[in-house]
Amino acid sequence: MISQAQFEKEIEGIIANAVREDVGDGDHSSLACIPESAQGKAKLLVKDNGVIAGVAFAKMVFEYVDKNLKIETLIEDGSQVKFGDVVFYVEGASQSILKAERLVLNAMQRMSAIATKTKSYVDLLEGTGTKILDTRKTTPGIRALEKWAVKIGGGENHRFALYDMIMLKDNHIDFAGGVTAAITKTKTYLKTNNKDLKIIVEARNLQEIEEILQNGGVYRILIDNFNYEDTRTAVKLIGDTCLTESSGGINEDTLRKYAECGVNYISSGALTHSVYNMDLSLKAV
Repeated sequence: MISQAQFEKEIEGIIANAVREDVGDGDHSSLACIPESAQGKAKLLVKDNGVIAGVAFAKMVFEYVDKNLKIETLIEDGSQVKFGDVVFYVEGASQSILKAERLVLNAMQRMSAIATKTKSYVDLLEGTGTKILDTRKTTPGIRALEKWAVKIGGGENHRFALYDMIMLKDNHIDFAGGVTAAITKTKTYLKTNNKDLKIIVEARNLQEIEEILQNGGVYRILIDNFNYEDTRTAVKLIGDTCLTESSGGINEDTLRKYAECGVNYISSGALTHSVYNMDLSLKAV
């Protein structure tokens, strides 16, 4: 994953762009009927059950919009919530609260959905030693938020983007001329460009796993779309040479069975691309 400084820069960019997109030259609905001097208070109300996520992000949004807004936090990120819970109160200029409202809700609803789904996967894996990973199958422009939500839900982050890890998938291997050619060229590229990036290589069958192992220098092997029997065989072949990761259509029904094959990680795009937003509201009090 990227550094904390890079991550914070991503979040800052998301906030700035989202406010630009939503506010434009002004929140004319609020400007038209609410005096600039008006003060108000609102609560973040939960209308669903799950894991809350985005509280810290909401604080950043409110501070960006108006540094004088005050937030009283009742429930922290990662906590289980139920219908009727109040997560926080925000108090200050009514215009500022309304300006930030939609960005806060949009982000928290999606982040909470992702955290909730991730937590359900983490619970299914309990006791296996296997960790759940996210992927790059994220919503364009808000990847940092979605990966943050995975962490809040107890999952682990895969690479952030194309630049922070080498991942040789089937198309790379085919375009490069095979497994050995792809790995050899990658090692040369990293050395020539003085880059220290971990290498993950996808295997489509046991023969490719054997070829990957013969080349060496690989951080993790992606055991993609294998059945349970072949996954167990692959894990045995790999041993302690490098880490292992299963992927490919793994869901709630098959997750634990793949974990019991002995893989270190299971990656799932569903954590971020197949969720339903948690129902949250920001209500004046």
